[in-house]
Amino acid sequence: MIGILGGMGTQAGLDFCNKIAVLNRGKKDQQYPKFILFNKSDTPKRPENLKRYFNVLDELVKGCRLLQKNNCKFIVMPCNTAHYWYNDLQRKIKIPIISMPKEVFLHTKKTCKKNCKIGLLATEATINTKIYHNYLSRNFELVTPTKNLQKKCVNKAIQLVKSGKVKEAEKIIGPAVRYLIKIRCKKIILGCTEIPIAIFAYKSFKKAKKSKLFDQIVVSTNDKKIQAKAIEYGARCCFLRSNRLSNSSYPKIPVIRDNLIKSEKYFIASWRF
Repeated sequence: MIGILGGMGTQAGLDFCNKIAVLNRGKKDQQYPKFILFNKSDTPKRPENLKRYFNVLDELVKGCRLLQKNNCKFIVMPCNTAHYWYNDLQRKIKIPIISMPKEVFLHTKKTCKKNCKIGLLATEATINTKIYHNYLSRNFELVTPTKNLQKKCVNKAIQLVKSGKVKEAEKIIGPAVRYLIKIRCKKIILGCTEIPIAIFAYKSFKKAKKSKLFDQIVVSTNDKKIQAKAIEYGARCCFLRSNRLSNSSYPKIPVIRDNLIKSEKYFIASWRF
């Protein structure tokens, strides 16, 4: 049983549950993972309570203890800023709590070269408390948008998602993403659980779908998370690419050929090479 401590915000908690469902799409009902979502929306605002440390910690402990009491094997918190309280929270809870910053660091360490530039999109509270810097700064150059972009794009996009205005958030977040791409970040960490909701609305395949120029939009990836998100937003991602073909230095033509061949049975078509 997975315990999910949500409500920070509610939209992010629901998005996390949807990701679990999408990742397991195609299975029988009985094969889906069991989880409990505790939408603890009365948890005090994290950014405004950094100095009132125990106001937030006490509420997080209450939420985790409820999940622990209901036989959850481990707990996840779909809120990055809440991880500022992680160490003290874990000391008070008997079952494991997954640390998002730690998992992000471990994944980045596997997939990126040391000292490369990594972008971070997050709340000002997450940036100021160095939740991600504490893990990544020794191995990577962690960079954030300019102060102007942080206020006008990132902060505003987060608030728009919390208000349910995802389409507006999609437009607002764009300049911050383009800035990090322009300064050659190898990866971008979406360090606030509202940001992926806006970011993936901003992805190109959604715009391709709206153009009505294509019969099918196919996403090729070896990553199950990307596959799940692509399917969620209406693209086709019927199979996973092999790891051998997913190296960034691998030639494009063999990758395209492999995907066309694998696509034949899904789109009732055939191609000659």
